[in-house]
Amino acid sequence: MTRAPLRLAAAALTVLALALPAGGQQTQPPATLIADAIRFEQGSQVIRATGSVEIFYQGARLRAAAVVYDGATDTVQVTGPITLTEESGRTVVFAEFAELSADLQNGVLRSARLVLDRQLQIAATEIERSDGRYTQLYQGVASSCEVCADRPVPLWEIRAQRVIHDQQERQLYFDNASFRVMGVPVAWVPRMRLPDPTLERATGLLTPSLRANDDTGTHLRLPYFITLGDHADLTLVPWIGAGATDTVELRYRQAFRGGEIEVQGALSRDDMTTEDQRGYLFAAGAFDLPRGYRLDFALQGVTDRGYLTTYGFPDPDLLESYVRASRATRDQYVEIGATSYVSLREGDDNETLPTQVLNAEITRRFVPGAIGGIATVGLEAFGYARLSDADGFDGRDVARLSGFLDWRRDTVLPGGLLMAVEGALYADIYNTWQDPAFDGTRTRVAPVLGVELRYPLARSTAGGVTHLIEPVVQLAWSDVSGDAVPAEDSRIVEFDEANLLALDRFPGADQRETGLRASIGFGYTRTDTLGWSLGVAAGLVLRETDTGQFTSGSGLDGIRSDYLLATHFSQGDRWRVINRALFDSALDFTSNELSLGWQGDRHALETSYTWLAADPAEDRPLDMAEWALDAEYEIRAGWLASANWRYDFVENAPTRAGLAVAYANECVDMEFSVARRYTTSTTLTPATEVGFTVSLNGFGAQRGGRSHTRSCLR
Repeated sequence: MTRAPLRLAAAALTVLALALPAGGQQTQPPATLIADAIRFEQGSQVIRATGSVEIFYQGARLRAAAVVYDGATDTVQVTGPITLTEESGRTVVFAEFAELSADLQNGVLRSARLVLDRQLQIAATEIERSDGRYTQLYQGVASSCEVCADRPVPLWEIRAQRVIHDQQERQLYFDNASFRVMGVPVAWVPRMRLPDPTLERATGLLTPSLRANDDTGTHLRLPYFITLGDHADLTLVPWIGAGATDTVELRYRQAFRGGEIEVQGALSRDDMTTEDQRGYLFAAGAFDLPRGYRLDFALQGVTDRGYLTTYGFPDPDLLESYVRASRATRDQYVEIGATSYVSLREGDDNETLPTQVLNAEITRRFVPGAIGGIATVGLEAFGYARLSDADGFDGRDVARLSGFLDWRRDTVLPGGLLMAVEGALYADIYNTWQDPAFDGTRTRVAPVLGVELRYPLARSTAGGVTHLIEPVVQLAWSDVSGDAVPAEDSRIVEFDEANLLALDRFPGADQRETGLRASIGFGYTRTDTLGWSLGVAAGLVLRETDTGQFTSGSGLDGIRSDYLLATHFSQGDRWRVINRALFDSALDFTSNELSLGWQGDRHALETSYTWLAADPAEDRPLDMAEWALDAEYEIRAGWLASANWRYDFVENAPTRAGLAVAYANECVDMEFSVARRYTTSTTLTPATEVGFTVSLNGFGAQRGGRSHTRSCLR
């Protein structure tokens, strides 16, 4: 008889035999047995199975060389090598000999190992299973490090007199445990509880980190994670150590049926300012509303300008607190919201900045049946207020109601010439308070017309190289009729290849570009079969008259704008070079931005250089020049070094610098970092910070994408 029929016949006979206990009362079969050969002993209820034995019960699977089932005692003796896999496949037991109940839920395994989620293994002289829930391991050694013949001592291990694994709660309990590093005992704990690798959320300590800072002192950050049910948790991070501060961080998260919220913050007591207590609070949330609407909100607050930077927390230049409701569909967008801003920039006065903002808008897109193309119509209500009660610019409050209609149609002419015709009409009503220059109601109307012509020319060589040349010209006219209005949201203009053909280059609605003008552009792209591409874009804007709307720093002032030249080169994911420059006919540069990316098998480099000419109208009285560098290098398998650098060429001094060395493998993550902040202001002093973090892998949910996993040589 061949192997397959033997296994099928044995399975059928065994299911029947195991289903009928000695008393003759029929119960649900506790297990199913499959083997190459099965023998029944006469005069007894003993069944012997040998050769590729497998036992299945409620998803659990046991493999062994031989199995003896005694129906009188309802036990199974198993001879190894033995592999016992739970239903989920995330818990596996290896052993040489076992004596188990027929349902595999109770019993003893000798010379055994417990492997959890293919990450943490616990070796023991004996493993005892009870109730299908608890696994007790005696004289256990736990580690997630790969142990090989040439590396018999793991990088770290926990030795315990007894280890209990609660499969239901997914917890590990260690009795009389010692923690060893490279075989050397470094700590002893009488009792310890840790989550197993299959558990994503559990109350307990998270990875600590050591932080030493010139300003705040030396502290151990000790995060403690608290679960608050299935949908909420709280993390408290006290800073324990010596220094000029007592600090505790917090993070609260909660998920709801239709949304979520997250709150982060910190509270400190130090003597670095006149305030007894300093801190910050950031909160954000999002919820789904009926009829496809979505509610978003955020709250950001800090006690003083220098707190976030001093303590190493996220330090945006501008704090934004808002609440808004919005809905986006294929042809419509609706939003209503309120926002409050707080500037943390040195020298900004939040009393005289327009920090309180209200807005509401609706935009709809449709296809006009008579003329074709795509039309967009919209209505926006916008208002801002300053906290100052002064008259004039420092206290001005404004409300604006704007409506617009835009239409565009693209047509392909004979010979492949592409033509686009576009028109728009904008109308605004302004009400201004606390500024005699603009008090009362003011109205204006701005019509816009434009015609654009493109002539793309493409060519492919026999070798597969493609060339694309595209000259383009646009003629546009616009005007503004009505009263003068205050300009707040459109004071800083950037001229680049993205808005070369825009009908209005102001970023906001308070100013509209006017006059008759022509935009001329040229683009070239070469794509090679070797995986690299080269692109060049150039252009300029010619005006009938100088409207005086643009500043010198924008590159758009005068009858003829600066020349725009943008180039890029890329070779797959390995090389990327981008440069964008604005310069006049005398090659005097207004701005230049250079970005370089270099990605290799063992390194990554990102660097950029930015230069902007001085422009007092944009609050830039001096030239600005800055160099930024971020680099990584894999020293060897598992070892990674990284560095960052920021240098201000105007001040001829660095602003930030940092260096970090990290090691990561299957059982440990370590990082050592040094960072220097050179910034000086009324609220900040230069400071150096040293950090050290060690994380043992194998307990709790693990992060993915680990770059290096050690393995034994075969």
